[in-house]
Amino acid sequence: MIRAWCAAILLMVIGSTSLQAAEPVADGHPTRLIFDTDLGNDIDDALALALIHALQSRGECQLLAVTINKDNQYAAPFCDIVNTFYGRGDIPIGMVRNGKTPKDSPYLSGTVLARDNGQPRYPHTLTDGRTAPDAVALLRQTLSQQPDQSVTIVAVGFCTNLARLLDSPADNYSSLTGSELVARKCRLLSMMSGMFSAEKRVKEYNVYIDVESARKVYADWPAPIVASGYEVGQAIKYPAVSIERDFRYVEHHPVSEAYKLYQKMPYDRQTWDLTSVLYAVRPDRGYFGLSQPGTVTVDDQQVTQFAPSDKGRQRYLTVTHEQIATVREAFVELVSQPPCAAATSR
Repeated sequence: MIRAWCAAILLMVIGSTSLQAAEPVADGHPTRLIFDTDLGNDIDDALALALIHALQSRGECQLLAVTINKDNQYAAPFCDIVNTFYGRGDIPIGMVRNGKTPKDSPYLSGTVLARDNGQPRYPHTLTDGRTAPDAVALLRQTLSQQPDQSVTIVAVGFCTNLARLLDSPADNYSSLTGSELVARKCRLLSMMSGMFSAEKRVKEYNVYIDVESARKVYADWPAPIVASGYEVGQAIKYPAVSIERDFRYVEHHPVSEAYKLYQKMPYDRQTWDLTSVLYAVRPDRGYFGLSQPGTVTVDDQQVTQFAPSDKGRQRYLTVTHEQIATVREAFVELVSQPPCAAATSR
């Protein structure tokens, strides 16, 4: 069944112009993605990584690298587990140095340290994030190897790595400064950050944990930014029933098992990070609305503020009741999609 399903997906990617066919960018390639994440602080990061792999299996994106901005030794090995499960264990992973939130998450260590008959439950080669490449160096290396104006960065955690990237000097990978490299190589920064609803607003976690980095990225990022505010992912919840039923094509699934380790089941979790992934890869499918252009700042209370401007290069996502149902269905279909290149017989 799984082989037949994968073959069908490949046929759709190659020969169809349906909604599941690849959405090329201007250079004819699927969306080139870098995923910058605080993997482990919430389960939506893991769901977002599974979403990226599903979209890549459909030919819609290519995950170039993952950089992690949560400074915990198990975050990178967990990422390696998920990438390997989906048949892409060669995707490079970079780690923040001296970053935020070093505390372990039960789903990080619980998944990485899981054993069956004395052997790791999930194959992976990266066993300690402290031995992973530096995140900023990996960002510079990855960007330098891509065509101009071709890379979309999906940022779903703190802005630590991105702010440091902007400040980085020329090196062996590129003679450009970090800001110059971003300006040349990046077409979009799709980030889960801030809060933009018209109702009473408060400071948002991804912003206030490293507020100075968030301020720098909003002020100095030289490419367009689309932010998905707290209110968007808050309105769209991933259903527990999907976790309980849709991943049973394999005995052990790292994402569904991580979901169960994160909180006591059953619970429906907000999809904050998934919204930034979906918009980055499928921006023209009508899943979300877009604000008018403008600029985002972070005020003295660490709350994001938006000022409309015809010259602004920043926008934020909106979502209607009708869109909420459509996006939730897309998330369930994609996140639970079986991998086409993994040892699913385990």
